[in-house]
Amino acid sequence: MCLPLVFFVIKNISVFRYFGISITRQLDNSTNPMNNTHLWRALGRNTVISVILFGALLGLLWLVETYLLPCGEAWRGSLLKWHDPAWVVGIPASVIGVAYILTVRDPQNYTGFFAGIVMSFLLGIQFLLQEQYDSTFLYFFVFIPFQMMSIYKWSRSKDDGGASFEPKFLDTPRLILSVFMLVFITAGDLLLMNYVNHGSLFPSLEGRAWVGLLLNGLLISSSFLANYWLIYRKTDSWIYWFIYSIAGIGLFIILGNIFSIVLFSFFLVINGMAGIAWIKATKPENYGWLSIFVK
Repeated sequence: MCLPLVFFVIKNISVFRYFGISITRQLDNSTNPMNNTHLWRALGRNTVISVILFGALLGLLWLVETYLLPCGEAWRGSLLKWHDPAWVVGIPASVIGVAYILTVRDPQNYTGFFAGIVMSFLLGIQFLLQEQYDSTFLYFFVFIPFQMMSIYKWSRSKDDGGASFEPKFLDTPRLILSVFMLVFITAGDLLLMNYVNHGSLFPSLEGRAWVGLLLNGLLISSSFLANYWLIYRKTDSWIYWFIYSIAGIGLFIILGNIFSIVLFSFFLVINGMAGIAWIKATKPENYGWLSIFVK
């Protein structure tokens, strides 16, 4: 009952009206798929914003690591791991990923998925270097095709049935199926990675390794569903991005990875802003399962 109440409050509290006005204007200006110059400009602006944000974040972490952490050289590299190739690859992937989220915050701006393809490729390399083969397969062979499908679907003004292609919540049967898939994929990934890695994926957790495997599986399942439902402009996709961010924060808290905790907290804010924008852009007649709770 809490989740529908949150959506109802977001739709009605005036502090969020800015997001609704912004998205409404973008919807009006983006109905012609051939008139896409402003969409590419928005992607460029969002990329610059992302570079500036990450530059500030890296600069702040450098100051903390250099001047505030104790023991001098002993702490060097505890936040900024330039010696780790996987970590280095993850930086541009994260920069491009934030630009991607900022861009698809507009439900009509399909150019963000071109950034999503580059992000998925870089993250596939990162996870390959980290020997997380489930994520490697997912980003190379699932998420890149998903991004391509999103470009195709979003660049059209109508869906396959001829209806206007705009943000919608899932209907109740699809919601139930989606929740089932979240549980099924999470459990399947937990069992698979435990078998493939012989329980050694998170050796530092010792007896709590199953918690790391569970959160890792939740990262996989939530990102899969988030990317899948984005293809069809379902507002529910942002619920799964929210779950993804929370699972990432939880995983890296128990792993003690301070940089990734900060990074996923940043993702949580960005995904939350995008989710609010999409909720505001969703018309009441497109509430789907939410209409049961919100009249």
